[in-house]
Amino acid sequence: MLQLFEFIARNRNFILFVLLEVFGFWLLFNSNNYWSVEYLNTANSANAKVLEVSNSVKEYSNLREVNASLAQENRLLNQQLVQLQQQKPTNAPNGYQPDSDFAARYQWVTIAKVIDNSTHRADNYLTIDKGTLHGVKVGMGVISPTGVVGKVKICNDKFSVITSILHSQFMVSTKLLRSNEIGTSKWERSNDPSVIQLKDISRYKPLVKGDTAVTTDQNAVFPAGLRIGRVKNFKVAPDGAFYDIDLQLSTDFSTLSYVYLVENKLLNKQQSLQEAVNEKKPK
Repeated sequence: MLQLFEFIARNRNFILFVLLEVFGFWLLFNSNNYWSVEYLNTANSANAKVLEVSNSVKEYSNLREVNASLAQENRLLNQQLVQLQQQKPTNAPNGYQPDSDFAARYQWVTIAKVIDNSTHRADNYLTIDKGTLHGVKVGMGVISPTGVVGKVKICNDKFSVITSILHSQFMVSTKLLRSNEIGTSKWERSNDPSVIQLKDISRYKPLVKGDTAVTTDQNAVFPAGLRIGRVKNFKVAPDGAFYDIDLQLSTDFSTLSYVYLVENKLLNKQQSLQEAVNEKKPK
């Protein structure tokens, strides 16, 4: 307490000056309407700025929750869209009616966050933060909001490793929408992780730069119509029978954050039947 009194005594002139200034401003604002209004306007502007900054901080802190909510909504919408497409497939002849179980075979299982991702190796993989405890199984398809990502290779209870579409052994049955031609998309160890190659398109078929490439009905892992990319450029070797086509991937793997896990509920039944047929073929 003694130190407080000593401080006041040493700075009594300054303290008195500050008190008189405050008192003077109080008299000014209370006796003059103009300055009173100016004070209120200034105070309101300052408060508005503070509230704006505060709200911006709150919105930024809630971005993770907002993104998760949007991803969940997108997952449900994608599942509904695929079911509708399977119930009424394009180019189906009149009278064709798919089995209800077949039309609803693809299920969006969960959303996962990418926690590790390689893009410049010959064989690339991703790691996600979901595993068997979340319904993930080996062989499930993995997609992003913009297109095909890969397939589950291995998983434990908490994590899963995904074989990326940027893998030398990963192939996807692909259709070009404008030309309606079907081929196979495959990564050929390019130095550009945004480009893969499309094979088996005849050089005698019309081809258009910018044509959209999507998955076909011949994929057991992915629903038909998922985006893969667009035709970036193409050429034909003098003695070649097929185009050499580069596809610009629709998914940017350098910024990939969230993915969806898709399961074909009838995959085991389909594969077991096909394997049984292959085993009975004469050797």
